Amino acid sequence: MSFTINIYYTGTDGNARKFAEEMISDGTVERIRGEYGNEIYEYFYPVDDPETVLLIDRWKDSDALDRHHKSDIMKKIAELRTKYKLRMRVEKYTEFK
Repeated sequence: MSFTINIYYTGTDGNARKFAEEMISDGTVERIRGEYGNEIYEYFYPVDDPETVLLIDRWKDSDALDRHHKSDIMKKIAELRTKYKLRMRVEKYTEFK
């Protein structure tokens, strides 16, 4: 059973986009995509909200997601969220096959 997580990062002064750009440029996104069980890790920009970035994050199973949450990469993500003063809204969806 796969899990898809939508994370909406919202800030001010373009900080959500700066956060996503730094995640990409410093290689963090590629590291996450290479983690066990990661199926999708993509950022999107809502047309009607320039201060929000949507991350669609999909994992093979709960074990893979748990490993990700315990990884050092999560520290990096938390540091960047603090640096850019972002708020988060999270939605989790489960796919049954």
